[in-house]
Amino acid sequence: MKLTSHKRSPVAGRAVAAAAALLLGGGGLIAINVSANAGQGGDSAQEQPVGNASTIDCPEVRDQITEVPQQSREEVDRNLALMDRQVGEAYQKMVQNRQAAQEDPSWVQNSVLGPLEDERAAAIDRISQSMNNNDGQAPEDLGGMAECQVQEGGTDPQDGQDQGEDQGDGQDQGDGQDQGDGQDQGDGQDGGQQAGGPSPEDFVDITQVQPNVQAPQEQEGASTGTFTTECGVNENGNRNSDNVIAAPGVSNGAQHTHDYVGNQETGGFISDDDLANGETSCQNQDDQSTYYWPVLRVQNGQQEADANEPGGGADGNIGEIQTPAQAEIKFTGNASGEVVEMPRFLRIITGDAKALTNGDANANASWSCTGFEDKVQLKDKYPLCPEGEQVVRTAKFQSCWDGQNTDSANHRTHVDFANEDGSCNNGFQAIPQLQIRLVYDVAPEPNFAVDSFPEQLHNPITDHNDFINVFSEDLMAEAVSCINEGRDCN
Repeated sequence: MKLTSHKRSPVAGRAVAAAAALLLGGGGLIAINVSANAGQGGDSAQEQPVGNASTIDCPEVRDQITEVPQQSREEVDRNLALMDRQVGEAYQKMVQNRQAAQEDPSWVQNSVLGPLEDERAAAIDRISQSMNNNDGQAPEDLGGMAECQVQEGGTDPQDGQDQGEDQGDGQDQGDGQDQGDGQDQGDGQDGGQQAGGPSPEDFVDITQVQPNVQAPQEQEGASTGTFTTECGVNENGNRNSDNVIAAPGVSNGAQHTHDYVGNQETGGFISDDDLANGETSCQNQDDQSTYYWPVLRVQNGQQEADANEPGGGADGNIGEIQTPAQAEIKFTGNASGEVVEMPRFLRIITGDAKALTNGDANANASWSCTGFEDKVQLKDKYPLCPEGEQVVRTAKFQSCWDGQNTDSANHRTHVDFANEDGSCNNGFQAIPQLQIRLVYDVAPEPNFAVDSFPEQLHNPITDHNDFINVFSEDLMAEAVSCINEGRDCN
């Protein structure tokens, strides 16, 4: 797994100084005079036009922790969630003090990044001590992951997309929005875009994108059946900003709001026993699984009940929550052979809620429109759909399992994606692939976005989905039988 870490570059001072020019959060250009290199105290100045918002980029400590002693789990999870909150608070402090950053190019380093590094270093030290004191071994390089930096502009990953190479016309469409107005809308007033995104550059007219979807090749012996479970669209508004997989035992561990279907007991403090005894919104009552994803909001000037609450407006997530028009949950087979049963309480996270700053190694966002799904899938753009078509979010989960664990310390290494031919690496076994397809009725305007961590700027590449399997043993056996025998069941 790629180590996501950063060293201070010779131009880091310049990036920090320029941060003041990036704090409006909209797509418009602004120009301010900043020191050419704040870190060296030079007195030469230059006009620096900048697009998009800046954000705070920190190494992802969670991804480097692959084994945690049982006695240290609570302490490790608590401190990982604390570091997430520290980054969000530092980002908000940077945004709320634009004037100070403009007047003093060293302000961001002295007042935001420096204190953040100290806080993260203390949390990392607590993680390392707990692991080392409980017969574990913390990775040696964790201590070097405390330092953060300002990241300028949009997505870092490979200039954002293989599939975006032909989006030039769509980019023009996005840039064509009234960017001057966007600068005045930084506070999210009157339905405008709030500081922190989304930006007009995050949207693309899907009719201007070249086809980029290739039909998968099924191998001989493929398991071609499906099992569909009907669990509703969260009509009852079952939502919270916890994350029982990534931040168990922590309130507001996600810093953004999730829609939940399936198990109705899901929250940050539940146990497997709670899930096993929980009510379910699924038609088949033997499916007590929990399926959840960040809500989609439209920034139309309408306030939700969480406008001033953690996970909502207090964490930069504003606008009217959209209930999906459809929420299709389906399990499919393997391109090269049969699948085996998932273990009960298997946890899977697909996508990366911090992909804007982490890069696209774990990103798995897929956006499209009805009528275009078999032709175009977007990773780092929200689609503007033709009249009469709907926005579609699709998540295809990892479908290879290590055969032993229902979770892992970083919540990733116990599962993996199958290779193109359906084979699984490292002795992993093929399991049914969960696919979640969410359809929304939203106008073709650049004012909708998924909830996100504050510093992730509501970028579409941060879309993600979570799943805990709580099928009964009989239902899981039935689902696997349907898939392996090529039947379509529900």
